[in-house]
Amino acid sequence: MTPRKVIIDCDPGQDDAVALFLAMSAPDELEVLGVTTVAGNVPLELTQRNARMMCDIAGRTDMRVYAGCDKPMKLEAITAEYIHGNTGIDGVDVFDPKTPLQDMHAVDYIIDTLRNAAKGTVTLIPTGPMTNIATAIQRDPAILDAVDRIVSMGGAMREGGNRSPSAEFNVLVDPHAADIVYNCGRPVTAVGLDVTHKVLSTRERVARIRGVGNKVAEATAGMLSFFHRYDTKKYGSEGAPLHDPCTVAWLLRPDLFETRVCNLSVETSSELTLGHTAVDFWHVTDRPHNVEWTYAVDAEGFYDLLVERLARFGG
Repeated sequence: MTPRKVIIDCDPGQDDAVALFLAMSAPDELEVLGVTTVAGNVPLELTQRNARMMCDIAGRTDMRVYAGCDKPMKLEAITAEYIHGNTGIDGVDVFDPKTPLQDMHAVDYIIDTLRNAAKGTVTLIPTGPMTNIATAIQRDPAILDAVDRIVSMGGAMREGGNRSPSAEFNVLVDPHAADIVYNCGRPVTAVGLDVTHKVLSTRERVARIRGVGNKVAEATAGMLSFFHRYDTKKYGSEGAPLHDPCTVAWLLRPDLFETRVCNLSVETSSELTLGHTAVDFWHVTDRPHNVEWTYAVDAEGFYDLLVERLARFGG
């Protein structure tokens, strides 16, 4: 089987970091062409460093990492250190990574890569605010011909919001970018809070990950041990939702998820509900279907996959 070509666009963030590990564990299924970073959970200077650190930990210093947009398309930046810690990846020791930062801007890299790719051959995986991808689409809409699918972490329907009463963080940070991506005309799979709030990193699951016993699993367990502190208190749950790896898991094991093709519209103007994702799950409007919305997941199967893949990194 020929691996699917992917670009991971992220803002690490502990859960982005785990998504990177999961993707790098699957070279037979996913060929990671590059990792692009954006301001989101923490500022751009930290997200690009954190992505490079994860490449080091995974033994992939050959991975190409690009820094992108340092603020949303139209709004002021919002960050989430109160969840992720001042480093963005609290739970592991910070170090100066060997994986180099590429000179090219992430948006230019996305445009250049897609311009030179065959039609429908590249999958984009945005796990943070979608500023880089939306900016690339605005600059050169023709690049969409090369996009096979976009698999995004963002939005919510029944779960409301996690940063505002009605908006999920990634969409709230840059709703204008999300609006462009969701309506770009290419197939979009949207993984939102309705699913990610079901894959909780409980103490038992974190212990199982730590028990894998390699460097990547230890880093994952360390980050998740920190990550769950805020969310378990907020939600009164047994562990924090593990949001971003669900995108990669959907690509590796779509059978773990249940989806429905429908319309998703983003609120870009209301002060009260900015970033809200109006998911027309029951097709009560005539708005065009633009996303495959994920609404259920086999959480145990997800963690079985994660543990099995982390074990592939060896001792």
